[in-house]
Amino acid sequence: MIDLKLLVNDFESINEGLSKRNIQKTLLEELKEIALNFKQKKIALEEIQAQRNSKAKLFAQYKQEGKDINALKEECDTLKNKVSLYEEEVKTWEEKLEKLLKTLPNIPDSNTPFGKDEEENVEIKKILTPKEFSFKPKEHWELAEKNGWIDFERGVKLAKSRFSVFCGMGAKLERALINYMLDFNAKHGFSEVATPVIVNSQTLFGTGQLPKFENDLFKISNFVDEESGKGHELYLIPTAEVTLTNLYADEILQEEELPLMMCAYTPCFRKEAGSAGRDTRGIIRQHQFDKVELVAITTQEDSQMMQERMIACASSLLSSLNLPHRLVQLCSGDLGFSASNTVDIEVWLPGQNCYREISSISNTRDFQARRAKIRYKNSQKKNILAHTLNGSSLAVGRTLVAIMENYQKEDGSIEIPFVLEPYLR
Repeated sequence: MIDLKLLVNDFESINEGLSKRNIQKTLLEELKEIALNFKQKKIALEEIQAQRNSKAKLFAQYKQEGKDINALKEECDTLKNKVSLYEEEVKTWEEKLEKLLKTLPNIPDSNTPFGKDEEENVEIKKILTPKEFSFKPKEHWELAEKNGWIDFERGVKLAKSRFSVFCGMGAKLERALINYMLDFNAKHGFSEVATPVIVNSQTLFGTGQLPKFENDLFKISNFVDEESGKGHELYLIPTAEVTLTNLYADEILQEEELPLMMCAYTPCFRKEAGSAGRDTRGIIRQHQFDKVELVAITTQEDSQMMQERMIACASSLLSSLNLPHRLVQLCSGDLGFSASNTVDIEVWLPGQNCYREISSISNTRDFQARRAKIRYKNSQKKNILAHTLNGSSLAVGRTLVAIMENYQKEDGSIEIPFVLEPYLR
């Protein structure tokens, strides 16, 4: 979430930042007014509570001095009723405040260029030169079917559209890529963690998926705990960013513990709402897919440097597979909800004759940390919000797609990158 104190005390700065994300000034003015009303009601409540507590302390004195306590009792009852009324008012204003605050995206940082949509993203650089083929390269779904690596029809039969079955060498390569990515990232300082793929709503709120993107999530309905008998709202994760970041929710870390650099493989689940008609063939856009995720929790001073380190790590991984790619700076209009700055890594797909996203490395600054309450004690012994970062390293299925298209031969067969050979033995 954005800093509410900053909204109240430096309104124009917040308005300028969020206007780049098409947030109307009237909405921010409404939020500021609600925040001020909430603050006033809360102060009034605290004053009445103090009065009630002060009066309540007089009972012992009145009894000791033999004074009539009836008038005091009536006064305390009146104050008690006032407290109840003010508590209801404070709760009402707080709910209004939280409801609106939850919907606001992060503020773009100074390194994020202004732009309306993905057409205004900025290419930073290209890495490796795409191979020139002596024949027309096939798309990955043609190659997958020819080599028997992916069974699209049976995936639909087992579930629905946008589910696939990996077979034979396709399944082996998927597993090999996961293990290779985990080992590669470990060598670059990211500790491996295995997390649940089912989480509660508070965990999804912490990283910004809820409440805004609930329709994109796969929800487990009517889940009842066998021991307590209580019902729970649980969800399949859309990314390991959710679990890795929230490992430290509601915790105060020590500055010397930071940075925390973590890596996890998980299956991921997304409804991909709003993408109907896009990438209907193949595995570019699936409801279930494998991903190796990087997450870092850092001090506020070091987060930009950490983002650069994570970008370098993911880019080096693609280079080790000899896959041409480019780095793209996202503009303000194409940022994800929680991101303050994002650099996409796009891999070259010769079958499609274009670059396609394979990773997004995002710095969320203190946006997620404020929602998840992740803090650290700095050198001045003050508890301040950490900065969190996340990025794919990499989307495994899309990496397999890139290998199929870049390593294909004229007869439709596919070479195997030599760095993966030890993982296939």
